[in-house]
Amino acid sequence: MRTKLRAAAVLVAVACTTLATAGAASASTSTPLPEPASVRHHTLINTVCTVNDNGVNFRGGPGVQFPVLGTVNRGQKLNYRGRTGDWIMGDLWGGTTGVWIYVAYLDC
Repeated sequence: MRTKLRAAAVLVAVACTTLATAGAASASTSTPLPEPASVRHHTLINTVCTVNDNGVNFRGGPGVQFPVLGTVNRGQKLNYRGRTGDWIMGDLWGGTTGVWIYVAYLDC
């Protein structure tokens, strides 16, 4: 019985090694996969967004239930820091940091 188990274990090990080697060889010659969303999101960290309308509210959180902290006008710049749903969080140039603006009012 032990001999059969050892033989089976050797066969499994050989099969796994063969698959891993074949996978590594094909991975090096295949077309690269698209970046995961987390990587694409991370590349936006150094992005500057521009407000595209006048009288745009900026809020204390990502939604209309959060208080309005102030308003900005077309041309105001914002350093992108993150996104939740349709809300972008960032730092206003020359102003408040950590504010949230609805994505439709920004060009990023």
